[in-house]
Amino acid sequence: MLQGLYTLLLRLLVPWVCATLWWRGRRHPGRRVALRERLGRSAVVLARGRAPVWIHAVSVGEVQAAAQLIALLAARDPRQPLLLTMATATGRQRASTLYASYLQAEGDSPPLLQLRYAPFDLPGAVARFLDEVQPCAGLILEAELWPNLLRACARRRLPIAMVSARLSARSQRRYRSFALGLMQRSLRGLALIATQTAADAQRFIELGAPADRVQVAGNLKFDLPLPTDLLQQSVRLRQQCLGDRRLWVAGSTHAGEDEQLLAAHRLLCDGAAGLAPLLVLAPRHPERFVAVAQLLERSGLAFVRYSDADRAVAAHSAQVLLLDTLGDLLTFYACCEVAFVGGSLVPLGGHNLLEPAALGKPVLSGPAYFSAPEAARLLLECGALQVVADATALADALQQCFADPQAASRRGAAGLAVIEANRGTAARTVALLQAQGLLPAPQQPV
Repeated sequence: MLQGLYTLLLRLLVPWVCATLWWRGRRHPGRRVALRERLGRSAVVLARGRAPVWIHAVSVGEVQAAAQLIALLAARDPRQPLLLTMATATGRQRASTLYASYLQAEGDSPPLLQLRYAPFDLPGAVARFLDEVQPCAGLILEAELWPNLLRACARRRLPIAMVSARLSARSQRRYRSFALGLMQRSLRGLALIATQTAADAQRFIELGAPADRVQVAGNLKFDLPLPTDLLQQSVRLRQQCLGDRRLWVAGSTHAGEDEQLLAAHRLLCDGAAGLAPLLVLAPRHPERFVAVAQLLERSGLAFVRYSDADRAVAAHSAQVLLLDTLGDLLTFYACCEVAFVGGSLVPLGGHNLLEPAALGKPVLSGPAYFSAPEAARLLLECGALQVVADATALADALQQCFADPQAASRRGAAGLAVIEANRGTAARTVALLQAQGLLPAPQQPV
């Protein structure tokens, strides 16, 4: 009964989502591609003579976290086709860039990896997707529990594993209160739950997952592979528009947070001797670029958009550089003295603290980092992460970093050591999948 009510509510919601995607498709044709694929229809060709291994990564963070896992799967069997699905346009765009080498066709053969949007969790869309794709196994990253999808996979005897799985205490309480039976049935349909931490494993078991299918493997985000030319990119960026300016980056920011960040930066500028540090403000979602630019205009702070041809002005007179492009945040993290990670001064759970830490940068966060409490704990314990409650505390923390660069460097080095100590999740995950027989046997070359 609960699953029927869930499906009914989703049926009422999906037409509004479809209308929104169709309307936005007037200017962005990719939105209408998204609509067709979310309804389970696609023109994607998945022929390599074998059923694909399907990997689902909902948005940008999960798409990036899957990188080392995809690399190991490709190395394990270069003949095994892979399908990566996502739910957001930013995730799709990031995947197109990050996995460009895997997306190239080889002669007459389709590419090793193909991309498409995941279907809505409606029985018809799910059935069309599975009929068309016919995967041999599915790997779902982190926290995506879709009852109709998992039920359809179980009926088809399609093995599904959750990898780098996480379940916060907050989410567990909500599931217990509103959807316990639905979640129990969904969890029982999973062949393996490879969790980030022992605490995640215990929460899944308490929620109804069979204990013998739950294993601790670690967090795939610790395995983030850095581009080999990242140092060269950061040097070029300095030369093009940053010069010798001291720099702090506010990455993946949200509405209600930008105002606090700008207030902190104004305090920092007011107390600066000589040329003040430059703020690079990077909104999480592209659709907010215009709104944030308007906010900057109202603020009175001198700013330049990174997409502007004359962005070199940032090195000389701008107080804020608005990062209104995708795929460049990591390079700015590599350039900066200190990084703030957004989604944490508003109650959204925070974004990836490990990206700047992997580059040896001291990290700042608001108090709402509940999406990744274990990563935050490790960085807090070593001193790499500092939590700030508001604009004043943020300005003070930034001033401390700029005033004592040696101490900031030590904090960054401690965070990098934590990253290195926790690598290896992708390899452990592949080993678990193989041990459970959830991956097809590698095909020998003809």
